[in-house]
Amino acid sequence: MPIKTPFLLISLLSLSLLSGCAAVVVGGATTGVAIAHDRRSTGTVIDDQTIELKALKIMYSNALIRRNSHINVTCYNGLLLLTGEAPTDSLRQTIVQRIRVIPGIKKIHQAITIAAPSALVSRTSDAYVTSKVKVSLFNLNHISGFDPTRVKVTTEDGIVYLLGLLKPHEISPVVDTIRRVGGVQRVVQLFETMG
Repeated sequence: MPIKTPFLLISLLSLSLLSGCAAVVVGGATTGVAIAHDRRSTGTVIDDQTIELKALKIMYSNALIRRNSHINVTCYNGLLLLTGEAPTDSLRQTIVQRIRVIPGIKKIHQAITIAAPSALVSRTSDAYVTSKVKVSLFNLNHISGFDPTRVKVTTEDGIVYLLGLLKPHEISPVVDTIRRVGGVQRVVQLFETMG
């Protein structure tokens, strides 16, 4: 008996939704493990996640921003990184002004380019680069006290942004390793240095 197209589509959609639920469950468990290795306090980790959620809410509640831009929000130790695309400088400034009012942001690093929102192919490529960068950091096990989970990685249009609290001796090996990863166009360091 041949499979009907609507049945196949509904099955595939259900499967994709269920896999998303699994990611949330695994992500929740991973967050707990990450906090154990993080140099930020548990309260700061929660504050950073709260800032990200509030920023996303601001953007998605505004139809002009939601329909015309593609913005990624990453917060680490109160430093908020905005990446993505907005079609005009005016819209980019609107995004920054709306987000700036969120309590707890120490500094905003605005890296939104003036362009049409990126295509899914570009975003998929960036996600792939991010995963390769994260894997490459596990090769740095010879650095005393280094934990690759302490480096937060975001990629936009081949540009890799790095956040984290690192010791001075950790920074150069991290950056040098990431520069050699295929697909990395440029590395932007936003690390905070600790003693």
